[in-house]
Amino acid sequence: MSQTFDTAQLHAPDTAIAPRLQHRIDRKTKPLGALGRLEALALQIGLIQQSETPVLNQPHIMVFAGDHGAARAGVSAYPQDVTWQMVENFLAGGAAINVFSRQMGLGLTVIDAGVNHDFGKRPGLIDAKIAPGTDNYLERPAMTPAQCEAALARGRQLAHALAANGCNCVGFGEMGIGNTAAASLLTHCLIGSRGGADLATVTGRGTGLDDAGLARKRALLAQALARGGQPDEPLALLAEYGGFEIAMMAGAMLGAAEKRMVLMIDGFIVTSALLVAHALNPAILPYCVFAHRSKEPGHTLQLQYLGVEPLMELDLRLGEGTGAALAYPLVQAAVGFLNEMASFESAGVSDQG
Repeated sequence: MSQTFDTAQLHAPDTAIAPRLQHRIDRKTKPLGALGRLEALALQIGLIQQSETPVLNQPHIMVFAGDHGAARAGVSAYPQDVTWQMVENFLAGGAAINVFSRQMGLGLTVIDAGVNHDFGKRPGLIDAKIAPGTDNYLERPAMTPAQCEAALARGRQLAHALAANGCNCVGFGEMGIGNTAAASLLTHCLIGSRGGADLATVTGRGTGLDDAGLARKRALLAQALARGGQPDEPLALLAEYGGFEIAMMAGAMLGAAEKRMVLMIDGFIVTSALLVAHALNPAILPYCVFAHRSKEPGHTLQLQYLGVEPLMELDLRLGEGTGAALAYPLVQAAVGFLNEMASFESAGVSDQG
């Protein structure tokens, strides 16, 4: 599969403004560096927005849902029907991401990227279904090249639409029984054993597998690799083992970065989508704020590979974008101190001698 998804419009932020931003941060009424990583976060957001006075407009969480053909083979502790049932829970306002989004004042949209269920037209749900679930990658590629391209393109379109409505800060979440298995395969292939990402290490318990279930999951994923190999091209790899929600999320991440949005990255599965996006265009990385370190063992390896540190470590392993929502107040705090905190000059406070 040749790569045809064009990312030429994505460029890293111009760093010419960095010295002015750093001076503004350093002249706040505090010792140098006293706000720790909030200072680096403020600098990052200023660079993304190319502004010494960045603002956060209409922050939003996008939750992408999709089913995986391999779920019926036993890679998850839960039956596949839980995917559509949880989407109904999102739409009813009863999931953790609903609670946290309400608390943080975040908009929330659920995207049906490929759930094996007919929801009809529902408020808060975008029907972007590529197909009712991927194929079983134990037997054949999860999606066709055309389906993979369509998912990426639809994700980009959704992010561009969000930007057109005024949003400049977006968090990513997902729902899909079996998607930690897909994320494990993608992570293993993209990082490789030299990065410590051997298959056993990056394959965790997901939704709560016991020891026997974990051993079965690892054996099934090894079987998938024996069939499909390790494609070198990111899009070929994504089509081989990915999910529609992962592919659409990768496209949305690239689209959001093209529009110079702040990207709040959640846990293991969301970061697997980012690994694909990063392989397509590494210039996406400066736009990404990494919310937390997941309890899934492969997430630490993903973060190490990208050379980043997350804002929090709360032993989360829920997904849904919950970590991104919980990190948003820290993003707010970074922008808030940059804009509202007095400088030594404006406050009349003596600087260190």
